[in-house]
Amino acid sequence: MAELVAIAGCSCAGKSTIARELARRIGASVVPLDGYYRDLSHLPPAAREQVNFDTPEAIEDALLVADLQRLLAGETIARPVYDFTTHTRRRGRIPVAPAPYILLEGLFAWHWERIRRLCSLCVYVDVTHETALRRRLERDVRERGRSETSVRRQFETTVQPMAERYVLPLRRWADIIVDGTAPVEENVGRILQRFRRTG
Repeated sequence: MAELVAIAGCSCAGKSTIARELARRIGASVVPLDGYYRDLSHLPPAAREQVNFDTPEAIEDALLVADLQRLLAGETIARPVYDFTTHTRRRGRIPVAPAPYILLEGLFAWHWERIRRLCSLCVYVDVTHETALRRRLERDVRERGRSETSVRRQFETTVQPMAERYVLPLRRWADIIVDGTAPVEENVGRILQRFRRTG
């Protein structure tokens, strides 16, 4: 049976980068938590902007758990794709094939006990709030069409407070904590060393 490796950490900690490189090294399939944000197409655009996207309730966790269970059982899934510019799900889905390792990466990767029970390894990527804000400004302005003012406002009102409430406490269940400012090769090497010790 496949093994689930979950990678959690604050916004812009470097989770996706580590997951991509780790997947390349071990032949894993990646499931980004971001794809499972709830579809808000039923709300007017102005109302969507008021939704707090930095709480676990923003994630459709029942669908996520079902998809992870299917992958771990050797089935291919079609994972949802989220459009952060409109806060809606895109029509197309992306197939994810089963693999010896499934990497789940995202803010709250193992917030839910049902997912913690599925995990073989929990990796927490640690960065300061200052580093997270700098990286988020660069990403959201470039990739998500946001203004610097709106990014800073969201960071101060929801991103940082919710990270302190929901994300940082996940470290208690982490099997390994890596530094999100360290070179990705170094972090992946540390994770692989952990694999070898536990495998």
